Amino acid sequence: MILRITQFGESILREKGREVESFDDDLHALAQNMVETMEAAEGVGLAAQQIGLPLRLFVVDVGMLPDEELDYTLDGRRPPIDLIMPMAVVNARLRTTGGTPLVGEEGCLSFPGIRGDVPRSPSVVMEYQDLDGAPHTLEAGGWFARVLQHEYDHTMGVLFIDRMETRQIRLLEAKIKRLKRANRGRGADITV
Repeated sequence: MILRITQFGESILREKGREVESFDDDLHALAQNMVETMEAAEGVGLAAQQIGLPLRLFVVDVGMLPDEELDYTLDGRRPPIDLIMPMAVVNARLRTTGGTPLVGEEGCLSFPGIRGDVPRSPSVVMEYQDLDGAPHTLEAGGWFARVLQHEYDHTMGVLFIDRMETRQIRLLEAKIKRLKRANRGRGADITV
């Protein structure tokens, strides 16, 4: 089922997610709906806040990236990307692993028509649970690391515009203000 994607200006996007405690059929169905919504919107990630739920849950699919842009290991191995994508990430804990931040262009499904340069760590280590509650460790670099950082930030109530440099924000300020005004006070139809 395709869900409504929340837009900048809606307060849910600034809410830090609650830990997921029930690894049940409802969680599996929610994640599947999120994947369908992400795919329909032609995104590579979608966090629970973006569908109106303050949870520590997001989905990603970077399977379309060329192999040379996919730097990762999952639980110490490198399974084929098509076996692990799309991926649902529950209760993530993410840490950057150093290096000079790399600037790259990002967009966001909650900011239609707005793209900008965002500095991100070149690599991350993320500990998380899958939809059955099993623990995993994912190490990623490059664009995969960028996508993970973007979606993890959503679960913490942080938006990609918060990471942009002041000069970049000034260039996008008018578009961002229009979007915020259009969506202020709007709420999602989903309740928890």
